[in-house]
Amino acid sequence: MQRALNWLAWLGVAIVFIAAPVRILGWFDVVPVSARLDQYAMYASWAGLALVVVYALQSAWAGGRNSRYGMLALASVGLGLAILVAVNYVASRQNKRWDFTANQQFTLSDQTTKLLQGLKAPAKILVFDRSRGFERFRARMNSYEALSNNVTVEYVDVDRFPIRAREYDVAQYGTVVVEYMSRKERATTDEERDITTALIKAVNPATKKVYFLSGHGERDVNGPGDEQGLSAATDALKRDNYEFAPLVLAQANAIPADATAIIVAGPRIDLLERELPLLESYLDKGGKLLVMLDPPADLKAGEPMPRLVGLLAKWGIKAPPSVILSGSTNDPFTPAAALPYPVHPITDRFGLLTVFSLVRAIQPNGEGRDGNAARPFVQTGANSWAETDLAKFDPNALAPPDESTGDILGPVTIGATVAVPVKAADPAPAPAAAGDTAKPAPPETRIAAIGDSEFITNQLAGVPGNVNLFMNTVNWLAQQENLISIRPRDPAERRVTLDNRQLVLVLAFSVLIVPIAVFGGGFYAWWRRR
Repeated sequence: MQRALNWLAWLGVAIVFIAAPVRILGWFDVVPVSARLDQYAMYASWAGLALVVVYALQSAWAGGRNSRYGMLALASVGLGLAILVAVNYVASRQNKRWDFTANQQFTLSDQTTKLLQGLKAPAKILVFDRSRGFERFRARMNSYEALSNNVTVEYVDVDRFPIRAREYDVAQYGTVVVEYMSRKERATTDEERDITTALIKAVNPATKKVYFLSGHGERDVNGPGDEQGLSAATDALKRDNYEFAPLVLAQANAIPADATAIIVAGPRIDLLERELPLLESYLDKGGKLLVMLDPPADLKAGEPMPRLVGLLAKWGIKAPPSVILSGSTNDPFTPAAALPYPVHPITDRFGLLTVFSLVRAIQPNGEGRDGNAARPFVQTGANSWAETDLAKFDPNALAPPDESTGDILGPVTIGATVAVPVKAADPAPAPAAAGDTAKPAPPETRIAAIGDSEFITNQLAGVPGNVNLFMNTVNWLAQQENLISIRPRDPAERRVTLDNRQLVLVLAFSVLIVPIAVFGGGFYAWWRRR
C-alpha cells in the first residue's frame, strides 16, 4: 500500500511539472497554446497537486503523534487561508468603500453618478499609460465601472501596444479616452472632473452656446480673472460642454440663431426700447433667459430698469425694488439660502449652501403667462426680510421689519422660474445626434430670475453651492435635466506647516522619546521577570 502511494506521489509531481509550464508559456504568449490544451493543463495541474496532498496527509497520519499534530497545524493554516480567500472573493463582489477625505474627493459626485446610471448604450473607458502607471487610475475607474453595467474599463500599455494608442490619437502617457456610440473624448488626468467632462461631451456631443448680454453695465464675461470676474462660472460652462460669448444686442439687432440661452448678469442700466422687442420675440419662439438682477445702485432713487423688470412681469415674475437683510448683525447684507430649498428640478437633491451679497426679492406673480405660474427655487431664511421702502432705508441704522410699510417677511424668494410651452414650434427641435435614440424635448419658453449677480463671481465662487446652482439653472434652461446635479469637487490641498520649534519637537519625539519608552518598557518587563 505504501509503495503504491509513493508511486502516486511521484506521478503527481511529474504531472505538475509538465502541466504547469504549459499554462505559464500560454499566459506569456511564448508559444501558441490552444484554449482546449490550456484547460486540460489546468485540470492536470490540480489532479497532480491532489495526488501529492493525499500522499502527504497519509504519511503524516501514519507517522505518529508528532506527525498528526503537524498535519492538524497544517490543516488549520490551510483552513485560515481558505477563509481569507473566501472573504476576499465576497468582498470583490460586494464593493463597499469609505471616504474620509475632507471634501470627499474619492467619492464620485452626483453628476457623475447620474450620468453613468442614465447611459442608454455601452460606454468604454480606455486608460493609456505605462503598465506601472495604471495603479493611480484603478480606484477611480473601479468606481465608474461599479455604478453602471454599461461601463467597461480597459487598460492599454502604450509601450507594448503603440498601434492601439495611435488608433485613438493618444499623444501622451496618462490619457483617458471615453468612447460612447462611436464618439471619442479625451482627458489627460486621473481627476474625476476631467474624466466626467469627457463623458459629458461624448454623451451630449452637440455643443450649446450661451450669450451674455452686454452694453448695459453687465459683468464682463471676458474680463480679468479678479474677485469680480466670472472665470469660475465660465470654466464650469466649458466643463458642461457649453460655449459662451458676449452679445451687444443694440449692434446685432437680432438674437443669434445658435443661442441656447441669453444671460443678463447684473446690468446697471435698463434695456433700450429697440432691444425689448427682440427679446420678446425670442422668448415667444421658445427662447431661454436668465436674469440676475442686483438691487438698485441708488436705493433711494427707485427702480432704474423698468423695461427689464416689466419683461419679467409679463411672464409672471415680479422684482420689486428691495434689498434683503439676513437678520444677522454681523453680516446683514449677505444672506444665505435656506435649507431645504423649495421643490424644483434645479434644486432636486441639492443640499449645498449658497451665499448671496446685496440681493433683492424675486417673486412669483399670480397666474403667470397662459396659466403657467412661476415657481420659487431659492429662498432666504425665516429671520431675513426684504426692505421695500428704500426712500427711508438707512444702511447705517437698520430698523426691524415693518410689514405695514411693505416689508416682505422671510423666508423671502430670491430665485424664481417659469416654463411655458410654445404653441407653434418655431424653430423646429434640432435633430438628435447620430445613434441617439432619445426623443427631443418639446420646445418651451423658460425664464429664470435671481436677485443677485455677485454670487457667481470669483469672490463667492468658493462657496460650495454657488457655481453648482448657476450651472443647474443654465442646464434647466437648456432642457438638459440630466446634467442637473452637484458637480465633481476640486481636489483639496491640505498642508501641515511647522516652524523650527515644532520640527525639533517632532524629531525629538520620533528619534528619542519613542525609542527610549520602548526600551524602558522592555527593561522593566525583564527586571520584573528576574
